[in-house]
Amino acid sequence: MDYEDAMNIDGEGGPNVKISEADQMHVNFEITDVDLAFANSVRRIVLAEVPTIAIDLVEVSENTSVCADEFLAHRLGLIPLNSRDVEKLNYSRDCDCEAHCELCSVTLHLNAKCTTEDTMKVYARDLVPEQSEQSVSDGLGLPVITDPEGQGVLIAKLRQGQEIRLRCVAKKGIAKEHAKWCPTSAVGFEYDPHNKLHHLDLWYENNAEEEWPKSKYAEWEDPPQEGESFNYDGAPSRFYFELESAGNMDPDAIVHEGIKVLQSKFASLLLGLEDEKNVDGGKSPGMDVDSADPWGNNQGGFTTPYGNGGNQSAWGGGNATTPYNSTTPYGSSGQSGCEYRIELGIKLIHHAYYFTEDKVGF
Repeated sequence: MDYEDAMNIDGEGGPNVKISEADQMHVNFEITDVDLAFANSVRRIVLAEVPTIAIDLVEVSENTSVCADEFLAHRLGLIPLNSRDVEKLNYSRDCDCEAHCELCSVTLHLNAKCTTEDTMKVYARDLVPEQSEQSVSDGLGLPVITDPEGQGVLIAKLRQGQEIRLRCVAKKGIAKEHAKWCPTSAVGFEYDPHNKLHHLDLWYENNAEEEWPKSKYAEWEDPPQEGESFNYDGAPSRFYFELESAGNMDPDAIVHEGIKVLQSKFASLLLGLEDEKNVDGGKSPGMDVDSADPWGNNQGGFTTPYGNGGNQSAWGGGNATTPYNSTTPYGSSGQSGCEYRIELGIKLIHHAYYFTEDKVGF
């Protein structure tokens, strides 16, 4: 895709988003006029960096069941908790409290004891929040229960006389730290359903068409024509996403939050580059620190704000701004290709965000 055309996001250029299917647990959508790296960045962000709430600390007071304490703690951590208003909680590392408080955590209690001869099943519904928690009024941090019986995830089974008493502290986090904070159970995308670009090398015994059935998206694109020449410069620009929520967030909200995280990353990177341009500091001295010029001020291309000249670059030319002299590989004078691509990425993210917001009310 041409960079000049992609920058024209107010016209017909730029990315487009189309929702094909959506319900309480799934959302399928299509993104067009973007490159493969951009589509994959959306997938990775949605999968690993959208914040949710999960049980992170378990204090066991009594456990006479057949399950070890560590086994129970692991099962409790994987129970999906309501994270629809997760922005109300602080990260525990950013909170001013010593360990945890109601501003950065939600506390749940589990007290279960079997007093009959029948096997007692302990479910997620048995997790009771502390009444003092402010976030409980909105259901934040409560177990997600979607089964018809209204019981939730099975935690353990108890026989007569067995007991479990524990306290759970749920905290805010992302799946990059631990999979229990993952908002999705599955997310992926597909492109080029007819394999026109030959990115897939299909192994088959007799007939590839019969042994590799086409996906449902093959009907959305034109099949290759007989005798059609191969385009060596072809690149994918149409991607079909399928996302399934784990239940702790609505699927459209997951995409929305992922776009916000990606926007924040681009903005932070641009801000860092701008700060680096304006930094007022010197470079480390060379190996010969005893010489008269350990900073290399008299050597072409190495200066500090305290040296003479002051206008030389690391590439040795007084007027050169990049290794390509006065221009960049992208043709714009005085602006690096990296910064140009980052600015372009921000425009693309903003355009996709507002497009989805207008169309489906993200």
